Amino acid sequence: MKRTRAEIRAELMVAAERRIDELLDWTEGTERPTLEDIEEVVLKVRQELGRVLAEAVTEAQESMQPVPGPMCPSCGQEMRVKGRKRKGIETRLGLVETERNYYYCSRCGRGSFPPG
Repeated sequence: MKRTRAEIRAELMVAAERRIDELLDWTEGTERPTLEDIEEVVLKVRQELGRVLAEAVTEAQESMQPVPGPMCPSCGQEMRVKGRKRKGIETRLGLVETERNYYYCSRCGRGSFPPG
């Protein structure tokens, strides 16, 4: 089921606030951090938040894909949705977990996640 913009925004705000709270907790609990310490923590927060944003956008794009399934690369028959499955995708932001349609070819038995 496609989530609304407001639902996605609310989830992203919760994720951002969680990361900000973690950063502030670190700030309050760390005496005399070096600039390198600060950079390391901020870059980690940026990467985590970037990964969360990428997951949300990826899942939103998946819900907008056209109804016809992809063509099977083995036999050329149109593949049908078999269900939704979790899939990890390695990106420049790190591993992005997303739930995507999994397609299956009834003719040759091949299954796949089409490129996202």
